Amino acid sequence: MNATRSITMRAASYRQFGPPEVVRIVDIPKPSPRPDEVLIRVHASTLSAADRRSRRRSVPRGLQAFAALALGVFGPRTPVLGMDAAGVVEAVGAEVTAFVPGDEVVAMLGARFGGHAEYVTVPQDGAITAKPRNMGFEEAVTLVFGGLTAHGFLARAAIRTGDTVLINGASGAVGTAAVQLAKNLGAYVTAVCSGANRDLVTSLGADRVIDYATEDFAAGTRTYDVIMDCVGNAPFERVETCLNPGGALLLVITDLKGLLRAPGRSRNSGKLVTAGNLRLRYTGEDLAFLVGLAESGRYRAVIDRSYALSDIVRAHRFVDSGRKRGNVIVRVAGSAPGQSLTKRSSATTEPGTGAKAP
Repeated sequence: MNATRSITMRAASYRQFGPPEVVRIVDIPKPSPRPDEVLIRVHASTLSAADRRSRRRSVPRGLQAFAALALGVFGPRTPVLGMDAAGVVEAVGAEVTAFVPGDEVVAMLGARFGGHAEYVTVPQDGAITAKPRNMGFEEAVTLVFGGLTAHGFLARAAIRTGDTVLINGASGAVGTAAVQLAKNLGAYVTAVCSGANRDLVTSLGADRVIDYATEDFAAGTRTYDVIMDCVGNAPFERVETCLNPGGALLLVITDLKGLLRAPGRSRNSGKLVTAGNLRLRYTGEDLAFLVGLAESGRYRAVIDRSYALSDIVRAHRFVDSGRKRGNVIVRVAGSAPGQSLTKRSSATTEPGTGAKAP
């Protein structure tokens, strides 16, 4: 039994697209690092809206064919979800010089997935860096998916001190990161979320909060230098008049029409319209930047709930509910059947017509 345990690992795996119940805990082969790879024993990962969309193969309008090619036509191409990981280096390949066994690290796995398992491999020149010294694994992993996504999009806008930035979907994993990062850049931040999340986004630095249930931010007279849409309900034609001349619309979530029209919108309007995350390149340097902010007290972890790996179906059900705010954590190392969730804060519905903020 010990020999079997040494070459296999527990993982949350799914073999067909569908509801939370398609995910099951199984034993699969434990990976071995290639010469340039680091093997991480995973302590924590997040379960994001991106994991939910991948599990259901549910994507914005027009992107179904692309999703099938990326995720799998007849079944999941990658059976273990989890786009990020925080853990301890277990072993390194022969060519690895940047890390040694015992290092505590965080890593972005991206479309490779794999974080919802006891072990995962990452190239040493990938998006991996030492975790914040002032954070545990559960807190540290919140920097990765939400933090890197927000950082990548905001970097396209070249925000300067005093710029006005609106974050639509400010209470999700990407939104809570974007509020903090925009404030660190010196922006005046307006957060769009539910009224129940007003205190949360204000505590993260938002200067002004719009409750989407009582006010349509796009119908007012205020204008902004940057609008970041983390929900998918703020296309250019809806918010064009809300953007200042030379402003930027950052579409974290959009449909095929939004993706295809973005370059032309930019050329014809004089305003930057950038869509989708295919052009995002996650790097260790970007992740180290976020770690530096966390260690200096300028970036805070936002955790809604924490689930043991054995409770992965319950975790998926909660993310499916649309009430997630900030991050949902999957505890991997040391989790055992029957461990209950830890609830960090209340949850609320994200803005939009059926769309959830990542």
